[in-house]
Amino acid sequence: MKLARAIHFDESDRNVFHIAARTGEWAISGGFEFSDWSEADLKGKNRQAFANGWLGLETFGRVTFVAVTSIEQAEVDALANRLATHFVEVYGAPSLELALPVAQQELEHALDLCEDHDPNTLLAVSRELTEAGVKEAFRAIKSDDADIMQFAVHGSLDD
Repeated sequence: MKLARAIHFDESDRNVFHIAARTGEWAISGGFEFSDWSEADLKGKNRQAFANGWLGLETFGRVTFVAVTSIEQAEVDALANRLATHFVEVYGAPSLELALPVAQQELEHALDLCEDHDPNTLLAVSRELTEAGVKEAFRAIKSDDADIMQFAVHGSLDD
């Protein structure tokens, strides 16, 4: 099985998201967070999180890029329990028992997304609001195709 881990190429995520996910934490797209959002919600850091933020499953912060890697079933089970607890504590799900199947579905979606990619493949997400709700699109960058110049922040250290 494969799932995604947060990866950072620079410090920009700390500046563009309210909470940045930690490097190495497991991540899912987390589009559910935006299911009841409208254009009015898409301002500042909220807009950035909506536009291209993956959801870290430790900090529940956001990250721009994730890398595909192997995961064991026991880790997936623990993540499902953690996400179900998050659903109860943050989103008001009525119980862990009712939240767990939804958390498992979110993880299954992420596992399916990662399964056909080689380890270390980078993934990016982009979202848009449509009449039908949130539309997510995913882009994969194979590790041997990745060029640090695609991600590097340019500037002078003297500034």
